[in-house]
Amino acid sequence: MRARKYLGFSSSKETISDNCVVIFSKTTCGYCKMAKKLFQDMNVNYTAIELDMYENGSQFQDILHQMTGGRTVPRVFINGAFIGGATDTQKLHQEGKLLPLGTVGVMQTQ
Repeated sequence: MRARKYLGFSSSKETISDNCVVIFSKTTCGYCKMAKKLFQDMNVNYTAIELDMYENGSQFQDILHQMTGGRTVPRVFINGAFIGGATDTQKLHQEGKLLPLGTVGVMQTQ
């Protein structure tokens, strides 16, 4: 996979505010896969922004560091608020606190 695009800061802020669950991720990251699988297993829609698919993904991680206090991925946002990484997300789920945060994004099943 080759990075081709540039990730804009303002468009990313819009993505965070316009989507219930946003995961800043990398395609090869095991923790990122764990976080995405957690939401999939709960039938919650999420938007994944794969930083390694963008030419400026590394620089964008610097922006995420300024926004969240950490540079590692995944960086998970629910309803516009940063909730943490994969282990933080998993912990909230185990405590029964994650699904109430993301109920707006629950998929409708028929």
